[in-house]
Formats: sequence, structure tokens, C-alpha cells
Amino acid sequence: MSTSSAGWRLERRLDVSAARSVGTRTAGVVVAVLGALAVFQLTGRSAPDIAGESIKGTFGNWSNFQETLIILTPILICAVAVALGFRIRVWNIGVEGQFLMGGWAATGVGLKVGGPQWLQLLLMALAGMAAGALWVLVPALLKAYFDVNEVITTLLLTFVAQQMLVWFSTDIWKDRVAAVTNASERVNAKLPGFFGSTTLNWGFLVPVVLVIVMFVVFRSSRWGYEVEMTGGNPRAAEFAGIPVKRRIVGVMMLSGAVAGLGGMIQLTGAVHRLSVSFSNQYGFFGFIVAALAGASALALLLVGLFIAFLLRSGIAAQTRGLSVALMFAVCGMILLIVGVAEIATRYRLSRAAPEPMAPVPQEAKMSNTHFASAQEPA
Repeated sequence: MSTSSAGWRLERRLDVSAARSVGTRTAGVVVAVLGALAVFQLTGRSAPDIAGESIKGTFGNWSNFQETLIILTPILICAVAVALGFRIRVWNIGVEGQFLMGGWAATGVGLKVGGPQWLQLLLMALAGMAAGALWVLVPALLKAYFDVNEVITTLLLTFVAQQMLVWFSTDIWKDRVAAVTNASERVNAKLPGFFGSTTLNWGFLVPVVLVIVMFVVFRSSRWGYEVEMTGGNPRAAEFAGIPVKRRIVGVMMLSGAVAGLGGMIQLTGAVHRLSVSFSNQYGFFGFIVAALAGASALALLLVGLFIAFLLRSGIAAQTRGLSVALMFAVCGMILLIVGVAEIATRYRLSRAAPEPMAPVPQEAKMSNTHFASAQEPA
């Protein structure tokens, strides 16, 4: 039996181990950072000096580290919100809008409702969570009951939230007494400082608590199991009696509530005013953190700290004449490279086995022999 020549082919892996997935993401991050440093070197700047100043400006002393934690807090909260959607295979791209609406609702309560500071903070937190959850309600219903793409609906609502923020901060709630440009009046209620610190507040512990709660819930609760089963196989989950549509709506609203809480913490812990620059694309960076961390709740902490380090490094790099926008580009490059590497990890290059040639039927052989005999001269 003869065979054809063997070739190469891409073969999809049936299962990708956690170690391989983590290794792929780590390699992607390293390649992206080295690429960015190479670009800096090619532009005539010293890459080692930039790296050293970035580390010093982020972790060099307690004051710099506090600034890094302030940047980390909203990013990590938004990352938790995005990661909740990932658990049920929903892409809540509009976390940025829910974050803004949480800050908007908290500002309204802070400006219009009086009382003790602890009560104001509680009401502002509830208002921020409610606003974030309600802002994603329509996309959640459309996704669950009509299978409308949530990427489009949540993203479009982000632009609406941004315009609402501009309207209220520059017109309805504009601070006309202090003549602050494009900002609302100052909210009096604020989170207490961390052991008396004037820079860092207790709000930085909120995302840490959220990550721990998320880890425990999805590891040991029935609700977490049902959510992951719904995300893995909706048909099987529905057959098992799990209310799939309600789980999708519930998880998306919970995701929005977490993002709204992040807006409230950003207001009461960092900026204290509603303005057009209330969020520095924290929802976008939260999505990057969640995408790099994958399904791991604990990895959110490490990846979030890394992204906060990059953003803080951008501020330190400005002393070298570099724009902070370069760090935005680095984050985008990291996401692109890791995404490509993640897809490549799901496949492997294997040598195709030689394909045997189909045997000639015995009848055909006899027919050919008879035909050849008939052609021979007598």
C-alpha cells in the first residue's frame, strides 16, 4: 500500500492548562514592555533610565506608592466588574459608563442630602450602585431575552453617560461660586484617610475585599456554580433547571453595581467633584486588567497593580519629555500581543500522518488485465 507525503497542519488543543495560559499572558506582557523600551531607546532616550525612574516614581517611597494605590483603586474595581461578566461569558464593555453614572448619582446625593458624614457616605454608595446597575439593565434585558450583542449596547450607553456628565458638571451642578471650570460644587462627604493619611483613603481596600468575595463565591457557592455553568453551556444549564435569563440579567446588573460603587469611591476619595475629567479611562483599563487576568480572581490584584504602575510611570516619564499617552499605547500593545498569543496557545503545529493511497479494487485489476490481453496481437 503506497502513501502520500506528510505535511504540517494547525490542530486545536482540546484543553489549555492554567500554567500554559499564565505563561502566555506573562510572555506577552514582557514582549510588549521590551518593545516599548526599545522604541524609547530608538528615539534617543535612555530606556534603562526611564525604567529606573518609573520604578522609583511608583515604588520609591511611601508617598509615591500611595499615589499608585489611588490610581489602582478605580481600575481594580472596574476590573472586578468586567470579570464578573466574563464568568457568564458576557462582555460588559460599558463599565466606563456605569462608573460615570455611579459618580453622577453619588454627587447628586452628596449635594442634595444632608446629615452625618457616615450616613451621607452610605447613601452615596447605595445611590452609586443603584445607578450603575440601572444603567446596564436595558442591555442586560436585551442580551438575555433577545440575544442582542451586549458589546454594542453597553458601549453606546457609555457615550450617553459621558454627555450626561458634561451636562450636569458644566450647567446644572456647575460651581458658580468658586468659578471652577467644567466642574460641579464640591462634595463635603469624603472617605477617611488611611491611618490619618492626607493622600490615601480607606477606599483602596474595597477592591481587595471585592476580589476576595468574588474568589470565595465562585469557588464554593451554588450561585457561582450556576453562573459559570450558564456561561459554559447555556443549553445544559437550562436543562438542569437553572434560570439562565435571570442569571444573565442578575450578573450584568451586579457588574454595573460594582462599577457604580467605583464611581462613588472615586468621588469621595480622590476628586470630590463631578467634572468632564472625572474618569481617566478607568473602565478601559479595568477591561485590560480583567482580560489579562483571565478567569482568576486573585490575578486581578497583580495585573491591576502592574497597569497602575504603567500609568504612574507615565506621569514620572513626563520629566523626560515623554507624553503620558505613550503609556496608553503600551497598555493597548500589551492587550493586542496577549490576545494574539492567547489565540495561538489554543492551537499547535503538528505533523500530519501520511495518508494511504486508496487500493485498486480487484475487479478493476482483472478488467485491466483482460483489456491488456485483448489488445495483444494474435
